[in-house]
Amino acid sequence: MAERPYTLLSCCMSIDGYLDDGSERRLLLSNEADLDRVDAVRASCDAILVGAQTVRQDNPRLLVKSSDRRRERIDRGLSSSPLKVTVTAGGALDPDADFFTTGDVGKLVYCASAAVTSMRQRLEGAAEVVDVGQPVDLAWLGGDLHDRGVRRLLVEGGGATLTGFLQADLVDELHLAVAPVFVGESRAHRLVREGPFPWNSGRRAELAQVRQIGDVALLTYALSPRYGEC
Repeated sequence: MAERPYTLLSCCMSIDGYLDDGSERRLLLSNEADLDRVDAVRASCDAILVGAQTVRQDNPRLLVKSSDRRRERIDRGLSSSPLKVTVTAGGALDPDADFFTTGDVGKLVYCASAAVTSMRQRLEGAAEVVDVGQPVDLAWLGGDLHDRGVRRLLVEGGGATLTGFLQADLVDELHLAVAPVFVGESRAHRLVREGPFPWNSGRRAELAQVRQIGDVALLTYALSPRYGEC
C-alpha cells in the first residue's frame, strides 16, 4: 500500500448521532471553546478535506481563524491555512464557493474519472482537478496527498466522506465531539451511512481520551497503530 498522511477525522454530532437536522440551515452543534479547539487542530495540519456535499451545503471557508495561529504557521514558512481538499463523484461544484475564493492557499479537487474533463473546464484557474478513479479511490487519494508533501490530513466531513474514510480503514485518529442536544429527525444526516466498518463487536475501537469542553464531550479514539505518531 502507498504511504498516506496521518489522518485525523473530526466531527461533532448530537446525542442521538446526527451531524445536522433536516432544515436547509446548518445546525451549529458545537460550542465556542470546542470550535477554538478545532481551529487549533486545523492549524496543526497540512491539509483539510471535506466532501463536495459539504462545499455545496455549508459553503465552508476552511481557514484557520485565529490570527496568532496563522502568524505561527507563516513564521514556520507555511501558508496561513492548510491546503484545501475536496472530493467529488459528480463534479457539481460552484467556482464561486468560498472554498475556492477565500484564502492564500492551494485548492485540490479529487474528481471521479467520468467528470474530470467538465470539472477542469468549470474550475479553470480556481483549483487543480485530479482524476481519482471510477469509483473514487480514497486510498489512492491519500497516497497522492502524501506525494505532495501532506503528512497530516484533517477530514471534517460530511457523512458520506466520513463513511468512506472509516470503511476503508484510512483513519488513524477520531475526534468525536458529542453535543448535549437531540435532533430526532429521520430525514437528517447521521454520522455515517450504512455499510461494514472495521470496528465492530469483534474489533472494538480503542478509546484513548475523554475530555469535557464546556457542555460538549470530546471522545478521542485511536483507530490505527499509528495513533499519536504525528
